[in-house]
Formats: sequence, C-alpha cells, structure tokens
Amino acid sequence: MTQNNATEESQANAKTRRASGEFVRGISGFRRHIGDPDVPAEPGRYHLFVALNCAWCHRVTLARNVLGLQDVITLDVAFPNRTGDDDAVGPNLWEFAPNRIASLTGAPLAECTGETGTGQGLRLAKNIYQREGSDEQSVPILYDKIDGRIVNNESAEILHMLDAQAEALGSTRQNRPHLVPADPEARTAVEALNERIYVTINNGAYKAGFSSDQAVYAKAFEAYFDTLRNLETLLGEDRPFLAGATFTEADLRLFPTLYRHDPVYYVRMKLNGARILDYPYLWRWLCRVYAMEGVAEAGSLIHCRQGYFGRSWNGTIPLGPITPSYPEAYAQPDLARSI
Repeated sequence: MTQNNATEESQANAKTRRASGEFVRGISGFRRHIGDPDVPAEPGRYHLFVALNCAWCHRVTLARNVLGLQDVITLDVAFPNRTGDDDAVGPNLWEFAPNRIASLTGAPLAECTGETGTGQGLRLAKNIYQREGSDEQSVPILYDKIDGRIVNNESAEILHMLDAQAEALGSTRQNRPHLVPADPEARTAVEALNERIYVTINNGAYKAGFSSDQAVYAKAFEAYFDTLRNLETLLGEDRPFLAGATFTEADLRLFPTLYRHDPVYYVRMKLNGARILDYPYLWRWLCRVYAMEGVAEAGSLIHCRQGYFGRSWNGTIPLGPITPSYPEAYAQPDLARSI
C-alpha cells in the first residue's frame, strides 16, 4: 500500500522513535470500502462506533452530519474516559457505558450509549475486534450490521466513502457539500491542504502533547503555529473556506483540532503559543463552520474535557476558560480581535 501522510503516519523505525519519547500513531488494520462488491451502499446497513472526545472520530461524525446521513447510519458513543487499572479486562479500553458517571458533571453523559451495532450488547470496542480475531481496540469503527463485520477503522477513508456514497446510502439533504471536489485542480489543492493539516495540525497536536522528548515537542509546536499563520493568511484572501467558496474535506479535517484548541489543547497539548481567538480570519472560519447544519451536534466539549483531562496528570479537569466560555463562543464571530 502506498504511504499517504494525509491518511496515516509513516511507521519507519516506529519502535525506536517511541522508545526515544516521540508519539507515533499506529496504522488501522480494517480497510474495506463501501461500494466494494461485498460492501454494498445501502441505507440503514451501516453503523458507527465513536467517542466524541476523539478528534479522529469527530471527523467521521462531522461527515455523517454534514452529508445528512444521521437517519441512515446508526451510532454508538463510548464514554470519553477509557477503562482504568481496576477493570477486569484491563486498562485503556474504550467502553460503552451509558450509566458511568463523569467526574466533570457528577452525572452520566446523555450522549453515551450502550453497544447496539452488533446486537450483542458488548461492553468494549475491543470485544468488537475480538469477534474477528483482531487485537485492535481503536475507534472509530464502521460496521456492517447485515454481515456482522467491521468494514473500516481508518477515519480518513470512512469520510471519503460517506462522501462518495452519500446518495446511495440514503442522504436526502439538499445542497450537501462535496468533500472531495470533482474538478481535478480543486481536488489537488484540497489534497495539498489535507497533507499539511494532517502532519502539522491533526497529528501535530498529538506530537506536541504526547511526546516526552523536548526537541520533538518543540518541532511540533513550531510547525503547528507556522501552519496556523499560513492558514490565517490564506483565509484573509477573501475566501470563506480553505479551498475557496465551498466547504471541503480540508475544512472538515481542520475543524476538530481547532474546535478543541482554545478550551483543551492550549493546556493539555502544551500548544499555548496563541488561541484561535487571536487569529481573526481563523476564528471567523471556525464560527462559520460551527454554524453549518449538523456541525454543533457532531461533537461535545464536555466529552473532550472529560476525556483529555479525566485520565491524565491527576485526573482533575480544568473548569475554564470562563471568558469567553466554550462552545458558546463559537456562535460569536465578532469576538475575534480587530484586524
């Protein structure tokens, strides 16, 4: 398979890099596609397993919502904290636990569900993989309810197939966006944006936040903010979206990270060079995307705060920012400082 950095990270010397303190993201093992002969595009056939704090899952829930597929692709949501050391199966596993109490709220999280996709009421995402003899345990998972098999667990490929097969899957949304442009020149521009956004922003945030090597962190930090400055300039060219007049895959890929930046990543990922609020064009872009139909419902900052802080450091979850508060701030494009 040809390496595609806009989809996944190079695994060259991964063991050595991890041992030296670098965060290296693994590769997903299930790579079938809706539209293949054994994976027909049919309304109501497919199911998603996600966690709303996970930025990679957020790509998929965004695609499902902006493409108008909420009624034809069912969804289960895991609790944002994984299992602890006291779990009978083991720690660090995604769990479908609708009655689990969130330390941030002192109550269950309304979005969390039991597992309904397999019909077996499984507790862990790991159990879904074990049914197919796999030791993977990640989300998102795209699942075929008819065949009872995992289709794909690579977020970039899932959003591509939802986009390509939206009509056949049952979307009736008028004027839905086309995430991958048909025009070759426009598609090339989007692919170039995807590449930089993945390396420096999406995966770059994790390089900064989860690497224990100071030099790796510093390199990721600089690349992250260099790209933000570049995108700020790009959006300043009188364009509403990254590739021009229409919302594309590049916008969808960027949104989950920037949505998390001010209230979560600024602290948790040590990306405290600036807030998105300090970039007027990026802030207004963020608010513009947030206002699109289905976008606000595709994520949850309560899940993000609980997930990112509730299992790290001492488990205490920051209560701010207070001024402005998020996500309410995303409905206020004029909060950006004057240009």
